Amino acid sequence: MIDGRQKKSNVVELNQNLKDREVEIDLLQKTFTEIGSELDLDKIFQIASAQARALIQAETVLIPLLDENCETYSYRGGAGKNAEEIVGESLPLEFGVCGWVWKHKRPWWRGVLDELSEDEKNLWEEEAGSMIMVPLQGRRHFLGGISGINKIGGGEFTRRDFNLLQMFASIVSIAIENAMAVGNMEKVSRINEDYRNRLEILNKQLLESSKELKYLSLYDTVTGLPNRSLFHDRLSRNLSQAILSEEHIGILLIDLDRFKEVNEALGHEHGDLLLKKISRRLERHMKLDETLARLGGDEFVIILPACDETLSMQRAKEFKILLNEPFNVANMKMAVSGSFGVAVFPEQGEDASSLLSHADSAMYEAKNNQIGLCLYNPARDLMTRGHLVMVADIHRALKEKQFELYYQPKISIKDNQLIAAEALGRWISEEWGMVSPDYFIKVLERNSLLDEYTYWAIETALQQARIWNKKQVLRIAVNLSPQILMDPDFIENLNQIIGDRKNGKYLTFEITENLFLSEYDTLSSVLEHIRQLGIELSIDDYGTGYSSLSRLIKLPVNELKIDKSFVKNVDTNNDDETVVRSTIELAHNLGMKVVAEGVESEAAMELLKRYDCDIAQGFLISKPLPVAEFETFLDNYPASR
Repeated sequence: MIDGRQKKSNVVELNQNLKDREVEIDLLQKTFTEIGSELDLDKIFQIASAQARALIQAETVLIPLLDENCETYSYRGGAGKNAEEIVGESLPLEFGVCGWVWKHKRPWWRGVLDELSEDEKNLWEEEAGSMIMVPLQGRRHFLGGISGINKIGGGEFTRRDFNLLQMFASIVSIAIENAMAVGNMEKVSRINEDYRNRLEILNKQLLESSKELKYLSLYDTVTGLPNRSLFHDRLSRNLSQAILSEEHIGILLIDLDRFKEVNEALGHEHGDLLLKKISRRLERHMKLDETLARLGGDEFVIILPACDETLSMQRAKEFKILLNEPFNVANMKMAVSGSFGVAVFPEQGEDASSLLSHADSAMYEAKNNQIGLCLYNPARDLMTRGHLVMVADIHRALKEKQFELYYQPKISIKDNQLIAAEALGRWISEEWGMVSPDYFIKVLERNSLLDEYTYWAIETALQQARIWNKKQVLRIAVNLSPQILMDPDFIENLNQIIGDRKNGKYLTFEITENLFLSEYDTLSSVLEHIRQLGIELSIDDYGTGYSSLSRLIKLPVNELKIDKSFVKNVDTNNDDETVVRSTIELAHNLGMKVVAEGVESEAAMELLKRYDCDIAQGFLISKPLPVAEFETFLDNYPASR
């Protein structure tokens, strides 16, 4: 029989168990209430760690969670002793008790040791110590676990602790999965929102790109002016209105003179800057109904509504004067000129194509005849007569050696002796007659034939110089373009033509001063090689370009050739006289000879002699002559003058 004391002890124990049970149920219920609706994962770990520790009376509770890569686990929650040091750390999945739980898909507690082999038991007994861990099992996969380490007050975790922790883990697993699901939904929502934002940005970028493409399709990227496409569109509209109202329309085509030399001398960046400055100046002079466009390169075009021939020519003269005012580029004042061609609807074209073509023809006539401005005249229109045929004929003329060199004498001003001549290309076509050198040189250049023409001119001039030097010592000057001097094959080709130094003494190469600002190092070595061949070097058209005095001093140049624009009126224009006198002094101080071209009067010759100019060239002495006439001039000089 159970005595009264035993019976009383059993009742006390039972009551205590009931109280513990109530506490445990309350704790589980509280946990469920606190984390059942909690969607913040970190908050769930925080609550679960603290509640689990109270539930099983552990010194430390840790919650390891399987990482997304399924190769590691991280301690996401913890409470109690040393928990703060461990939370946040990650370990390989196969490491420790968590790895064992994951591998066996079952909880760990002390009783497991009895199920292990002796070796495993010894290993895990030492490693696990007083520890309990139950898995956090989700609906579809293993999530991680909840582990208690060391019982408060000592002792081991009991079966009851184990059962309580398992029930607790089931609640926590649901809460974790719910929070993860909501987190994933929020993540997906954020991704979708991010996609929407990115899509809006892309749409905006697409709209901007579309606007940019539309702009690029209608406007010139360098100057911001309407391009060829927009020009044709506006001209078509203007023509339609002009037909209805029976009005005129003027087309003004502008081609900048020697713009290529600016690019070669200063570089394309400064060339573009000059184009912008030209555009802005012309824009400021435009009327509201006029259109200024850039066709490309150095060509501009202006539509002049309600302008007949008289008004169109008047507007063209205004633009021409406007263009002639100097521009400031790269700290230099640049004088810019252009050739202007005018065509008027309906007299000189009834559609956009013919108007532009005829304005182009007039512009070429202005350029070739050096008159600056020209109204279209069908009687003088080489383009109407077949520009493409002309180009083909120039190709054939070069191949069949139809070109010839005329020679203009140069004399020593001091003693009036004939000492040299300049070789100038001429082409007399059976069909076209005498074709302007400016025209056929430009065609040769545009069709990549100028180098071939120049080598022919050097070889022809050299052969002629050898013949004439049997009678009298004469150097023949040949003009070289910047393009050929920069050709990588120039030195090799020149060596083949010249042969040795004794032939070089017959030649002078004339080059424009603008070349001295481009590819200085390369140019310097090329000019040095030319000098080694005995060929003299002359700077042509000096005073019209942008040469650098510091480079001029260093380069192996023999003479400066003052441009005829300064020489022609040197005896009547004080500014021209100052330029000529200063240039002569400068050249002599640098050890160079000076050639004055464009000498047309005795007064100019006397003034040049007074300033100690070395050489004169111009119509006062002789115009350029074909070979036979030059030989007659040579035989009769000085009586022929």
